[in-house]
Amino acid sequence: MTDFTMKTDADGIATITWDVKNKSMNVMTLDAWDILDGLIDDALSDDAVKGVILTSGKDSFAGGMDLNVIARMKQMAGDDPAQGLFDGIMNAHRIMRKIERAGMDPKTLKGGKPIATVLPGTALGIGLEIPLSTHRIFAANNPKAKIGLPEIMVGIFPGAGGTTRLTRKMGAMAASPFLLEGKLVAPAAAKAAGLIDEVSDDPMVAARDWVLNAKDADLVKPWDAKGYKMPGGAPYHPAGFMTFVGASAMVNGKTQGVYPAAKALLSAVYEGALVPFDTALKIEARWFTSILMNPSSEAMIRSLFINKEALEKGAVRPADVADQRVKKLGVLGAGMMGAGISLVSAQAGIEVVLIDQTQEAADRGKAYTATFADKGIARKKTTPEKKEQLLSLITATTDLEALTGCDLIIEAVFEDPKVKAEMTQKVEAVIPQDCIFASNTSTLPITELAKASTRPEQFIGIHFFSPVEKMLLVEIIKGKGTGDRAVAKALDYVRQIRKTPIVVNDARFFYANRCILPYVNEGVRMLKEGVEPALIENAAKLVGMPLGPLQLTDETSIDLGAKIARATKAGMGDGYDDYADEVIFWLEAEGRLGRKSNAGFYSYDEKGKRQGFWEGLAAKYPAADEQPDLIDVQHRLLFAQTLEAVRALEEGVLMDIREGDVGAILGWGFAPWSGGPLSWFDMLGASYAAERCDDLVARFGDRFACPALLREMAEKDQSFYGRFGPEAEAA
Repeated sequence: MTDFTMKTDADGIATITWDVKNKSMNVMTLDAWDILDGLIDDALSDDAVKGVILTSGKDSFAGGMDLNVIARMKQMAGDDPAQGLFDGIMNAHRIMRKIERAGMDPKTLKGGKPIATVLPGTALGIGLEIPLSTHRIFAANNPKAKIGLPEIMVGIFPGAGGTTRLTRKMGAMAASPFLLEGKLVAPAAAKAAGLIDEVSDDPMVAARDWVLNAKDADLVKPWDAKGYKMPGGAPYHPAGFMTFVGASAMVNGKTQGVYPAAKALLSAVYEGALVPFDTALKIEARWFTSILMNPSSEAMIRSLFINKEALEKGAVRPADVADQRVKKLGVLGAGMMGAGISLVSAQAGIEVVLIDQTQEAADRGKAYTATFADKGIARKKTTPEKKEQLLSLITATTDLEALTGCDLIIEAVFEDPKVKAEMTQKVEAVIPQDCIFASNTSTLPITELAKASTRPEQFIGIHFFSPVEKMLLVEIIKGKGTGDRAVAKALDYVRQIRKTPIVVNDARFFYANRCILPYVNEGVRMLKEGVEPALIENAAKLVGMPLGPLQLTDETSIDLGAKIARATKAGMGDGYDDYADEVIFWLEAEGRLGRKSNAGFYSYDEKGKRQGFWEGLAAKYPAADEQPDLIDVQHRLLFAQTLEAVRALEEGVLMDIREGDVGAILGWGFAPWSGGPLSWFDMLGASYAAERCDDLVARFGDRFACPALLREMAEKDQSFYGRFGPEAEAA
C-alpha cells in the first residue's frame, strides 16, 4: 500500500487519500512526495477528472513531515549536502506549485482544475503547507483539532512554502504568531484568522460542491493575480516597514539571538516579500537549507522530538514487566509538592488519597486542585462539572488506613531522613504487600532512604520539579536494591500523567540537581570575584539559559540553597568546595531569602515584581575594574553544568545519553538550541572541549578538570552520540 491513493467518481472528482499505514497520524516521507506528484500528474492529464479533493483516511489530516526523516536529510543528501537539501526542498516546492497552478494557462490563468483540501482533524506543519497550496481548505467542525505550523518549536521553520504562502495570504503581522510562535488553533479560530477557508459539519460535501462549481477566478491565488499587494504592506511600505522593524526587535528580544531558525524565518519573510512569488520560494528554500545544515536544528530535533518521544514511549522501561499503570495513588504530605502531585494524578483519572498530619493541612492540599480548576474555568479551559469530577478523585485525610488498596505511594514529606523513615515504616504497615513506595526527594540518596523499608526492591525515587503541573520532566531514581517492577511502575505512572521520564542510578543530587547546582554556584562565585552581576545574568541568557544563576537562586529561595550547602558540606567533608557559600549565608543572615521574601540578589516592589539588583550587593562585593570576556563567563556557566553531565555518564548515574540531554532541557532549561549538554559538547567537538577544560582549570580551578571519558574521546576523535547514541548501541 502507498501513502497516497486516488479514486475518481462518476462526477469526475478525483479524491486523493493520504493514509500512512501503521501510523496513528500521517507524516510525510521523501518517497511519498513522488507518489503525490504522480497522482497530481494523472489527475491533471485525465480529461475525465473535473477537479481534485485531497483528504485523509484518518481522523486527523497530518502531523507534518516525519522528523526522523528531517533528522537524517543532511546525511542522505550526498557529498554536497547543502546542494542536495536545496534540490530536495525545491522539488517539494515544484510539486506544490504544480498543485497551485493546477494546469492553468500561465498567461491567461485559465483552464486549471480546482483542487480542494478536506481536513477531518488536526493539520500540522507540512499537513498545512500542502493544503495552503490548494485552492480552498475545508475543515471539519472538530473543536479538538489543531491547525498550525509548529516547526519553530523544534528548531526549524515552515520551509515547504508555509512561510511564504502564509505571509502573502495574511500579511507579516497576522502570520507572525503562527510562524514565530508555532501557535496552534482549532478550526473555527483558524478560519477566523484566515489560515483556512471553511468549517463544516460535512466538509467533504461542501468541498465537492465547491469543486463542481468553481470558476477560473476561484483558482488564482492572490499572489498570482495582477496587482497583488501584501496585506499590511511590504517592507518598503511605511506600515510594512514598521512591522518588520518590530518583528526583528521581538525575535531578538525573545530568543536573545541564539535560536537560528527564528532569524532565518524572519530573513526569508523579509527578503521574500521584496521579490516575485517563485523567487521568494527559492529564498525560503535557501534559508531552510541553512537551518538544516546548522547543528542546532539537528540537535533540537533529536532531543526535543525523537529522543523525548522515545523516552515517553518507554525506551528505557524493563521489557519483561507487565503493565503497571496506577489505579490508586497515595500521596504523603499535602504541601506544595504533594498538592501538585495530587492534581496531575487526578487529571490523569487516578484515584488519589492525600495524607497529612492535620485535616486542615490535607484539605489545603486538596484546595490547590480546586483553585487550579477555578482558574481554568475563568479562562474557559474547563467547566464546573469537570472541576467536581476532578475533586471527587482526591480524598484528603489524616487516616493512614485510607491507603489500603493503593498500588503506588509517593512520599512528599519534609526533607529529613528521620521523618521520611518514620513515615515509610508507618505506611508499609498498612499498604498492600505488592505496593510500590516512592520518595519524592531532590537530594537524599534513595539507597539510604530504602533502609527504612522492609521491601527495598519496591522502593524507588520519583523526583518531581516545581511547580509539578507546569514542569515536564520527572526524574526516576533507582536505589541499589530497586527492582525492575518498581522502575516499570514509576515509568508507567509518569506516562499516565503525561510527563517525560528519565531513569538514573542513585548518587548525590541524582542527575538534574547535580548539574544545576554548579551553575548556580559558578554564578555566585563570579559575583564574589567582582564580576558585574548584570554581566553574569545576561551572559547566561545570551547563551540560551532561561534564567541567570542569581535570579534562579532567588526563585528557588536562598535559604534552600543555604540548607543544601550545609548538608553537602556535612556529607562531603574536606572534598566540598565552599567558596560560594559565604555569599549565600550572608544573604540568608540578612533575611534576604529570595522572591518569597521580596528580597534577595534582586530588589522587589510590594507586588513582588523584580526591580533590579539590590544595592547592597555592590557594597559588599564591588565590581572589579577589569571585567572578563563574555565568552569566558558563558563557558564557565555552561561547562560547570556540562562537565557534571559527562561525569554522571562516566560514573553510570546516567544510563542513556538521551536522558542526559532531554532531562537537561526539560528539567532546568539547559540552552534548548544546543540539544542539551552532551549534544553541545558534540557541537564543540571532544578535542576542543578537552582543551577548553585545561584552559579553564589553569585560570579558574580544578572544578573544570577534564573527565577521563572526555579526554579519551578527544584522543579517539569520538562524539557522544557516535559512541553512546542509540544507533551506536544497536551496532
